[in-house]
Amino acid sequence: MPNISSPLILIGPTGAGKTTVGRLLATKLKLPFLDLDEEIEARCGADIPWIFDVEGEAGFRGREARVFGELVSQGAVVVSTGAGIVLRHENQQLLTAHQDHVIWLKVDLQTQFDRLKNDKHRPLLRVADPKAKLKAMAEVREPLYCAYSSIHVQTRRANPSIVVRQIIERMKGQSDENA
Repeated sequence: MPNISSPLILIGPTGAGKTTVGRLLATKLKLPFLDLDEEIEARCGADIPWIFDVEGEAGFRGREARVFGELVSQGAVVVSTGAGIVLRHENQQLLTAHQDHVIWLKVDLQTQFDRLKNDKHRPLLRVADPKAKLKAMAEVREPLYCAYSSIHVQTRRANPSIVVRQIIERMKGQSDENA
């Protein structure tokens, strides 16, 4: 197992499996798991759609940035982020500071759509054409996911435990390169 002293940060689009993979990765590495959206909801006493409805996306992104900063300051933890974490400058700075431990979970558009087509909990997908919305978000966010991560893993149809194994192998490869 790799020796971990910094937060492992999972980024990627909605439906990539960040929460599922994050929980398994944390268990495998015996680290605490923190889901950014769950932390925001617990602190607000309201769910993400309600926050979006009341405060708009800008209000939510402000909350997200504050909580993200707190979570990554906790040291050796696994943090699952929301898909839009890469959009704000302060988050980009934190991702850059921890880039060796930022993991981009990649997923193709069709798999993403298949996973999310019945999900009514995602405020940005409450549109007439959610697949077009996912594509538009990917065009903006994918270059950012790539720029702020050092480990890229495709989650398409892979079993989450296989994805975790791939992440650990890539982390070991990084530490071997740095030795």
